Amino acid sequence: MTLTAIAINCSLKTSSSEPSSTDAMIAVLKEHFAKVDVALTDTIRIADHDVKPGVDHDMGDGDAWPEIEKRILAHDILVFGGPIWMGQTGSVAKRVLERMDSFLYDTDAKGRMKSYGKVAVAAIVGNEDGAHFSAAQLFQSLNDTGWTIPPVAACYWVGEAMGSTDFKDLPKTPDKVTETAKMTTANAAHLARLLKDAPFP
Repeated sequence: MTLTAIAINCSLKTSSSEPSSTDAMIAVLKEHFAKVDVALTDTIRIADHDVKPGVDHDMGDGDAWPEIEKRILAHDILVFGGPIWMGQTGSVAKRVLERMDSFLYDTDAKGRMKSYGKVAVAAIVGNEDGAHFSAAQLFQSLNDTGWTIPPVAACYWVGEAMGSTDFKDLPKTPDKVTETAKMTTANAAHLARLLKDAPFP
């Protein structure tokens, strides 16, 4: 069974800015997803869109979130990508999590959120400590809003604190990142297939 994945890049920069290390980490996961029959078909750079602050499905006045949400939910797996800022997940990622708060009340007849049966993993990069804390923030919020989190769900790289070398600048992907990417993608694909065959009640 071929599954589909989508990535969101929660960089603070738009795609017209300099290349993104988050995109580089998403590319590593895309490569390994392909080896387990998961097609990562789309990446959305959130900063390119007018995602309004708030916790409702549609905040009106040109809010880009409803269409982004539709694109995300059309896939089996979400790769939630973003950088570490000040030791924690960045503000753009937090805005996405806040907008997913609407899942709590937008449920089906059985009380299931629209994200039920879908799997989420994280792609985290930074030049400071905070990868584990960022993952904890993401996974608690994603779990609260109905996503299913597999084992080894965070693929991350943290460089030297305040260093000048970013993940995108490395000559090759570090072996530990590759090893983690293999586990992250294999576990996510396995869990997504199980949930397709046997949805939550």
